[in-house]
Amino acid sequence: MTGYGIEGVLFDVDDTLVDTRGAFASAMSVLAGVYLPHLPPERHGDVLAVWRRDVGGHYRAYTRGEVDFRTQRMTRANELHAQFAGPVLDDAAFDAWDGVFESAFAAAWRAFDDAPRAVDALLADGVRVGALSNAAVEYQVRKLATVGLGDRVPMLVGVDTLGVGKPAPEVFVEACRRLGTDPGRTLYVGDELDIDATAARRAGLRGVWLDRPGTRRGGVHLEDPAAAAEAGVDVVTTLDALPGLVAARPDGVLRA
Repeated sequence: MTGYGIEGVLFDVDDTLVDTRGAFASAMSVLAGVYLPHLPPERHGDVLAVWRRDVGGHYRAYTRGEVDFRTQRMTRANELHAQFAGPVLDDAAFDAWDGVFESAFAAAWRAFDDAPRAVDALLADGVRVGALSNAAVEYQVRKLATVGLGDRVPMLVGVDTLGVGKPAPEVFVEACRRLGTDPGRTLYVGDELDIDATAARRAGLRGVWLDRPGTRRGGVHLEDPAAAAEAGVDVVTTLDALPGLVAARPDGVLRA
């Protein structure tokens, strides 16, 4: 039995269950070696930082249905190259670039060590679990299967399910419907404060911001613990805190 009627936990995938930052680091290092050979290896971390910050907000425009996936990624790739004196990518050149990216990226997918522990503990306590992501469903199904979580964390809603992604409230509500839980008795856990935890709370769920040490993106991303407290979301630094959070009082804000 779970505390205070919490029935389910919905997870973000990237940088919550899966170490996507680490996979991006591998992919950016490979790409830099091919397309930015003038950069010394110690600058590859700068390339990663620019990619993750996405200061132009292109990926979020994709999740709002404003541009397609290819457009946002090609735009980001060319902006990245412009910043580091790389070649301009036309359609054909981008196809090659994207092939290098995807191969290196997928080869580096790994689950965080705390992800299977937390999922197993929740399932053992009778809590339903599922995933809601701002990436496409099929892509995330493959990712979860690759990291060993596909049999325990069903991918319920992606950006292609309703045509928009987080922070739109309807995607959270739909994920709860598919999970079979009431939104008010469901936690949503993600690494982005605004589009994950705060948006979940606005949709009627209990929002949990996973603020892993050393993984913040910076730039335009909201990453302020004070803002989290003001929004009434819970803050954890590890997924190992989730079983205790499920049992915590519903009006409390836990920081662990």
